[in-house]
Amino acid sequence: MKQIIQDLRSGETILEDIPAPMVRPGYVLIKTHRSLVSLGTERMLVEFGKANLIDKARQQPEKVKQVLDKMRSDGIMPTLEAVFRKLDEPLPLGYCNSGEVIAVGKGVNEFKVEDRVISNGNHAEIVCIPKNLVAKIPDGLSYEEATFTVIGAIALQGIRLINPTFGETIVVTGLGLIGLIAAQLLKANGCQVVGLDVSQDKIDLANRLGINAINIASGKDSVKTVLALTKDIGADGVLITASAKSNEIISQAAQMSRKRGRIVLVGVIGLNIQRSDFYEKELSFQVSCSYGPGRYDEEYENKGKDYPLPFVRWTEKRNFESILNAMEIGLLDVKSLITEQVPLEAYLKVYGDMANAKSIASILSYSGDVDIKNTTVNIFNRPSKAGKGVLGILGAGNFTKATVLPMLLKLDANIKYIASSRGLSGTIAAKKYKIAHSTTNYRDILEDDEIDALIITTQHNMHASQVIECLKADKHVFVEKPLALSYNELDQIIEAYQNSECSISVGFNRRFSPFIQDIKKQLGDMSNTPIHVIATMNAGFIPDNHWVQDMELGGGRIIGEACHLIDLITFLADSTVESVVMNALGKAPSMSTDNASILLRYKNGTNGIINYFSNGHKSYSKERFEIYTQGKVAIVDNFRKSKYYGFKRRGMSKSQDKGHFNQFKVFHDNLKKNGAPTIPFDQIINTSRAAIAAIESLQTGNNWVDVK
Repeated sequence: MKQIIQDLRSGETILEDIPAPMVRPGYVLIKTHRSLVSLGTERMLVEFGKANLIDKARQQPEKVKQVLDKMRSDGIMPTLEAVFRKLDEPLPLGYCNSGEVIAVGKGVNEFKVEDRVISNGNHAEIVCIPKNLVAKIPDGLSYEEATFTVIGAIALQGIRLINPTFGETIVVTGLGLIGLIAAQLLKANGCQVVGLDVSQDKIDLANRLGINAINIASGKDSVKTVLALTKDIGADGVLITASAKSNEIISQAAQMSRKRGRIVLVGVIGLNIQRSDFYEKELSFQVSCSYGPGRYDEEYENKGKDYPLPFVRWTEKRNFESILNAMEIGLLDVKSLITEQVPLEAYLKVYGDMANAKSIASILSYSGDVDIKNTTVNIFNRPSKAGKGVLGILGAGNFTKATVLPMLLKLDANIKYIASSRGLSGTIAAKKYKIAHSTTNYRDILEDDEIDALIITTQHNMHASQVIECLKADKHVFVEKPLALSYNELDQIIEAYQNSECSISVGFNRRFSPFIQDIKKQLGDMSNTPIHVIATMNAGFIPDNHWVQDMELGGGRIIGEACHLIDLITFLADSTVESVVMNALGKAPSMSTDNASILLRYKNGTNGIINYFSNGHKSYSKERFEIYTQGKVAIVDNFRKSKYYGFKRRGMSKSQDKGHFNQFKVFHDNLKKNGAPTIPFDQIINTSRAAIAAIESLQTGNNWVDVK
């Protein structure tokens, strides 16, 4: 299928061929008939992509600070590589989609195949959208009209926040697409609406729609005009839908408002607010968040958990439905806003010169001639290399692109497939790393007899089931940590492993770092000599709504990341964990805590302490390890340098190396020989159980938990 994307590095807008997505539980698969180009939002993205690196940095000063912090902690080259990788990630454009349902996922009961629906899907021939971001189109509305629903909901949410009452005067600053829709909705609400813009074409269109619109570029003073229209009272509310860098808009909004007036920002403007403008009138100011309540809420959007209507009357989806209803009964005219309609293939007619575009609304039309079963596409026509070691990769996220693929490229690994849920990220990675096929159906990889092993880098909750599927398909498997999120999943993996002749490797890469390997060499055979290891992870803050923090999806950061440190201590100790206890920060820490101390008791008497903290400063080293034994001390600082005290050598210093390359080299070499795992299976299981046991310890009141 085809999808429009924006290349952030070159600034080019591209119509990309990618595999069709597969429907997922809680999602709806939609074949697109029309999509609306949001000229304001998409113009900003396109212009940002075309800007040079310096201009990009100027537009995102907060990102520049993050880059500088990363340079201090990780070094210059790793940081620059991360920046350029980010620029290589294209942006999918579009969020106003209408089409027909072609499949519904498990747990979706409100839609059926052939339903006409709208969604916030991209400009793509097929989109897969969570059910709470989909709404049915009334029979009387065309696909063209329905495409205005999502952008209409943005206008509606701003109006809900401004809370207009019948007879009030509301100023709409900026008569672009959102402004024109908002003005109509306010008029339908019984308000006296004053529209402001600098484009005469938009002024004329607003006037035809019955809006009192004023061209402020003609020399008229917008503040004096509004005061005159309100008999010097001032506007009851100002809805800002404009896009400009100037601070003048917010200042004028304050000046034209009445005492205790309301100002709501929907657009993007300069926000250097003068206190005096707001202080004297006791004005209120609020920024509107997209489509309404539920936006960016993982539980609502991706898990389909609705807010109870009596307590949250207007959610994203209910705002969508309100806009559809307003169009159906004639309160909202969007046909007059359509400037042009072009075929998807002629997309450059819209995107070619967006900076000078005078359109109000451009609609892309889709032929509908798309193969929904084409979930695997050929990227390169080249024969597979002879011999063992043919790989498939499940997952094309940041870690895959930043770490896994560059390492495999250095090893000249034979990668035949890469799978991604939406198809775009996998396709871009396949093109960059010369991978033969991009797919959205990883079972196509499992069914290919030529594949020897799969590397799994998907979301944590998928790891266990995908590992089991790989083993049942007689494939060796390398899975990124964690191996599993529960004891039950581990038991199922053990059973599948025992019934298979294939191996399991887990991405516990720290033990393969040259710093750790050197320490291990200096320690010698420690199987019967207990040591003391303190591992500190300055993990950095991740918001609570991130999927990693979700115990069902990510397992929390202790299971999901502290397992690295458990494995490292296991490697140094030459032993396995016998019992574990964990204490977390705060009086009532949650199971997803990422501020905790873990104490590990090993079978050979080794004592391991893991301090996993997210409340530290980014400029401090992310990882630090201290090993104490027999009057000696070894320290590793952020995998950039090590120091020895009491040993015959002083330590080492080099570019940051967490062991990823050595890990994949061992995996790749083993795969081509006999498929042996990178780490002994019993240690993998012991580390995985110990991480889960740490959470169990917290649940049981910080008691010691035996690791069976």
